[in-house]
Amino acid sequence: MTELASIPWNLIWPLIALQFILMAIALIDISRHRRTNGPVVMWVLIIIFINLLGPILYFIFGRRNG
Repeated sequence: MTELASIPWNLIWPLIALQFILMAIALIDISRHRRTNGPVVMWVLIIIFINLLGPILYFIFGRRNG
């Protein structure tokens, strides 16, 4: 338990919040548009399981504009 006390939570909480916000925005976007570069299920799994980078990858490579 002493290891948890030594973690700098002031630096980690914003990253956790950013991860959840990006994940929520990406999942809402994918549910509204349903047009992606590749299978939708693949992008949902990438968004959920690849922390912080998954939503960013979706917005860079997964969204299909048009």
